[in-house]
Amino acid sequence: MSNTIGQLFRVTTFGESHGTAIGCVVDGCPAGLEFDLDFIQKDLDRRRPGQSSIVTQRKESDTVQVLSGVFEGRTTGTPIAFLIPNEDQRSRDYEHLANAFRPSHADYTWQAKFGHRDYRGGGRSSARETAARVAAGALAKLLLRAQGIEIQAFVSQVGHLELKKHYTELDLTCTETNDIRCPDPIMANKMIALIRKVRKEGDTIGGVVSAVLRGCPPGLGEPVFDKLQADLGKAMLSINAAKGFEYGSGFAGVKMRGSEHNDLFRVENVEGLGLGVEPRPSTLTNHSGGIQGGISNGMDIYFRVAFKPVATIMRDQETLNAEGETVTLKGKGRHDPCVVPRAVPIVEAMAALVLADHLLRAKANQV
Repeated sequence: MSNTIGQLFRVTTFGESHGTAIGCVVDGCPAGLEFDLDFIQKDLDRRRPGQSSIVTQRKESDTVQVLSGVFEGRTTGTPIAFLIPNEDQRSRDYEHLANAFRPSHADYTWQAKFGHRDYRGGGRSSARETAARVAAGALAKLLLRAQGIEIQAFVSQVGHLELKKHYTELDLTCTETNDIRCPDPIMANKMIALIRKVRKEGDTIGGVVSAVLRGCPPGLGEPVFDKLQADLGKAMLSINAAKGFEYGSGFAGVKMRGSEHNDLFRVENVEGLGLGVEPRPSTLTNHSGGIQGGISNGMDIYFRVAFKPVATIMRDQETLNAEGETVTLKGKGRHDPCVVPRAVPIVEAMAALVLADHLLRAKANQV
């Protein structure tokens, strides 16, 4: 089982939804990085359950403990271990799943692969595991921030409600001002109302999280198998309930001609920068999404991640048990009616892990 992401900035997560704790070990973080525990905890607070009326009401503080790798407020270059205790498990809510497979969940596939599974909350296949990713991702953000790189994700779609504006037309500072994390206040209210309606009906709904990566220098990514967009796509599609990934013009680009889609180069205005500073090329448009040939070109990197409706619904569903018999499954437990509000910090975290790893790899490739 693969539990590790990254080559130089490596993260291994551990733990299950209803175990004692979840956590991760980060290996390869450079020494001397200023460590900000409050910053890391803030990102965990953005992901934690029970934070609003439109997410699962499981009550977890997600208080992170740092076990190693930090001394006198700075990283030491040794492995950094994060531990997040589980505080509000209700395993009895899942006893009816010990011998039945929930539709569109990982129950059957885990049973088929391993022959034994933890049915309590989905075990390790639960989105609870992503808290460890957010802790590691927040550390990666600190590393990236020191290099002038910022990551901002936001909800751009819930069901049929979609933001039509380009991210450059939005005030992304408004993202954290509402429960849905949509930077458009009017659309945010419509999305929240839709989620509440769907939840009252005992159902769930999907959505899209968009992300913008600013300040990324040119030269990150590998030209063949470890293309930057490929690693970003793999990271995003490893998130629970993720069903699609596109960057730059994405699928809409197929409607364009090459003459429309090509990003023409220009030289940025370097007036006042002084002697010895080489001008950096930029592009008039950014259909490439900041990546060309698998390598960042210095423009904004932007992408979208589609998330399916949560598989657990509060309605009766027919399914099969381990003996192949048809049984009726009743929806129980505490679940998100829509994952996208809590997926925003997860998307940011996974993007940060990929960029941090490629940043270190790029530095290792040059004298």
